Amino acid sequence: MKKFLYWMLLCLPLLSWAESGRVDIARFSQSDLSGWQTKVFAGKTHYVLKNNDGKIVLHADSKAAASGLYREIKIDLGKTPILNWSWKVDNILVGNNERTKAGDDYPVRVYVVFSGGLAFWRTRAINYVWSNRQPVGSSWPNAFTSNARMIAVESGSKRIDQWVSERRNVHDDYRLLFGEEPPHQVDAVAIMTDTDNTGGAATAWYGDIWFSEQ
Repeated sequence: MKKFLYWMLLCLPLLSWAESGRVDIARFSQSDLSGWQTKVFAGKTHYVLKNNDGKIVLHADSKAAASGLYREIKIDLGKTPILNWSWKVDNILVGNNERTKAGDDYPVRVYVVFSGGLAFWRTRAINYVWSNRQPVGSSWPNAFTSNARMIAVESGSKRIDQWVSERRNVHDDYRLLFGEEPPHQVDAVAIMTDTDNTGGAATAWYGDIWFSEQ
């Protein structure tokens, strides 16, 4: 079992709250890492809060390593289906086929996890990634498990070293990727910068993450 399978075996019973149609997942700009836990797969990606472009963000540095941060938090998709975040990459990985196990590395990715509860085989995940060559908007099954789907929300080197803001309707993405209505709630969100399969290196930055009504 590798990468996504570890997320999928989590039983996720934790926090849930919303204020004014917004649910904060990551408040890195407030120097807040509370609630975030580490999962190491193969070597350790180093995550640390730093000042970048005048704001506090999370810096990720990965060298032939794969570890991620995750937060267990229940999100009602009926109320707040829109996932918002920002990220920046200093480089992309080059030459890897991300549809294969040997190439399943990304400078940045944001996971949304839906727990299957006792039926753990029903646990699913959407991975929003910055691809090296898959077209923006394209999707494909994860190389290690069919229960995870990848979506390229950014691709290539054109926007390297730029802060990019993203918005995704998780409810609609789940329905498109898995061909059915999503569970009522999200159970966890995770981030990972990983380079273990390719043996490469990547540095990247993550801004705040939250769910909203619109």
